[in-house]
Amino acid sequence: MTTYCDYCNSHPEDTYNKNYHDTQYGFPQNNDDELFERLVLEINQAGLSWITILKKADNFRKAYSNFKIEKIAKYTEKDRARLLEDAGIIRNRLKVNAAIVNAQKVLELQKEYGSFKKWLDANHPLTKDEWTKLFKRTFIFTGGEIVNEFLMSTGYLPGAHTKDCPIYKKVAEKKPAWMKV
Repeated sequence: MTTYCDYCNSHPEDTYNKNYHDTQYGFPQNNDDELFERLVLEINQAGLSWITILKKADNFRKAYSNFKIEKIAKYTEKDRARLLEDAGIIRNRLKVNAAIVNAQKVLELQKEYGSFKKWLDANHPLTKDEWTKLFKRTFIFTGGEIVNEFLMSTGYLPGAHTKDCPIYKKVAEKKPAWMKV
C-alpha cells in the first residue's frame, strides 16, 4: 500500500485535495502569474478550509483575470465592487483589496528583480520567521500561516510532503539543486 501524507490519508475520498497534493503542492513554480495565484488563494484561505478554496479555484481564475498580475494591478473601484458581488469567490473586502495591492507590489518587484520568482529566489533560503517578516514588509494580509503555506506550496520551505510519500520524490526531482538547501 502506498503511504501518503497524513493530510491525504485523513481525506481519502477528497479528489480536490488529492489532485492538489499530487500535482501542485510543494512543486516549484516558475511563472509569476502562477506564483501570484497561489499567494492570492492562500490569502483567501485564511479562516477557511483549503477544500473551500480548491472548489472555488476556477471561479477565482475567472474573477481575477486568470491571475494576470498586470491586469489585477490596474483594477478599479468598479472591479472591487464586481469581486465583492461574485458569489463564486470569497467576498471579503480585505482579501479583495490584498489581491489588488499585492499585484501592484509584485509589479514593483518585477521592475527591480526582473520577476516575482527572482525576488523569491534572491531571498532563499530564509527561515519561516525571516520570510514572514519580509512578506509583512512587502505585502499586505500576509501573516505567518499564509506565508508558510505559500512558501511550502511553492517549494521554498520544506514540509509539503513526508519523505515516505510518493510525491516527495517527484517534488525533489523538480527542484533545482540550489533550492534543496
